[in-house]
Amino acid sequence: MAATAMTATSGRIAKQTGSGAHVREHGSILADVEKRALIRMAARLPLRINADHLTALGLLAMVGVGASYWASRWNELALLGTIAGLALNWFGDSLDGTVARVRNHQRPRYGFYVDHVVDITSMLLLCAGLALSPHMSPVAALLLLAAYLMVSAEAYLATHACGVFRISLLRVGPTELRILLAAGTLRLLTNGSEVELLGGTGLLFDVGGVVAAAGLFGALVFSAVRNGLALYRAEPLPR
Repeated sequence: MAATAMTATSGRIAKQTGSGAHVREHGSILADVEKRALIRMAARLPLRINADHLTALGLLAMVGVGASYWASRWNELALLGTIAGLALNWFGDSLDGTVARVRNHQRPRYGFYVDHVVDITSMLLLCAGLALSPHMSPVAALLLLAAYLMVSAEAYLATHACGVFRISLLRVGPTELRILLAAGTLRLLTNGSEVELLGGTGLLFDVGGVVAAAGLFGALVFSAVRNGLALYRAEPLPR
């Protein structure tokens, strides 16, 4: 018997049938350009390389990113490894789903589950590497990780309850975040870790991490209220 999913669109809930069906919303700044580029790359990728290989590459790349941030404690040039790792992570993490769709090898439940377990693990590796580096305090890294995990949990609940999975937030998606992180890392290499703040100095990545965490918590509240209201309208209390 097919499961029934509920799709939230503009504050409304519409019924959608299908096994594990949900709608993907990706409205980031670079989404259209990225989609065209990924389709071209997927069409040219050798058949012996499949989506699982790309997913594994993305995860291994994040191991390298975290390790490179940690290694920068002893050698600043290790930060170059984080930039290369972010590029490889984009290639693997962004291309795996496109390859599956281009080749008509979709595995919706497997892909959704594995992809997001890998995403959570990747964020843990990133924050651990930053916390072990001299560029971000452990408290800021933990705050960022907690915010990310809470937003992820709400997104997965919304996917189950509303049938819509939103990949971007305020026109910012994973690719834009990788670019911002790479730009910040280049700033560390050229100008060091510290920035002037309120008459004193602080770590650039601490400031960025706290701002990002605040944005994520704000998005969590907004999304929870929006989805809660949409579901309430679809399932009101009986009169």
